[in-house]
Amino acid sequence: MRAFCSVVLLLLSASVLKAQSGVIDFEGLPDSTILTNQYPNLNFNNAIILTSGISLNEFEFPPHSGVNVVSDNGGPIQITFASPQSTIQAFFTYTRPITIQAFDSTSHLLGSVSSNPACASNMALSGTPGCLPNEPLTIANLGAVSSITITGDPAGGSFTMDDLSFGLPATDAFQVRYASN
Repeated sequence: MRAFCSVVLLLLSASVLKAQSGVIDFEGLPDSTILTNQYPNLNFNNAIILTSGISLNEFEFPPHSGVNVVSDNGGPIQITFASPQSTIQAFFTYTRPITIQAFDSTSHLLGSVSSNPACASNMALSGTPGCLPNEPLTIANLGAVSSITITGDPAGGSFTMDDLSFGLPATDAFQVRYASN
């Protein structure tokens, strides 16, 4: 009986963790959709869906997966999580360096991470030589992250983001990982 209860408890824990984590590839939304609360437990500000072959120049800003990405629309993207997260990662292509700031529930800055300092731009065709698009940026082990702000050009229109993942187990220190694509 004790083993049975342990298995049930483990399965319930896994389902709760799964409900509080996920990967969003931004597929399934029409081009030019203003992203707000379309995804459960997330709220976006200053975010717009761009689609390859329509409003997205996929030759400079290739999606990491699928055909849709999110871009900063009119200012830095802000993402608020319904429950605090331990790890957040996404893939970025940018016209100028970007910074991600992580905040707790009281808007206290927990830490930040920036794109590769050697890359003024990582666009596929006209970016800094040697800099590849879809640079993964990761925040982990900062505590309970309730929101993030992603800033490139303060006026917006300076980066795309794809394959946002959150709530994954935080096994590494606060980090930046550079892709070798």
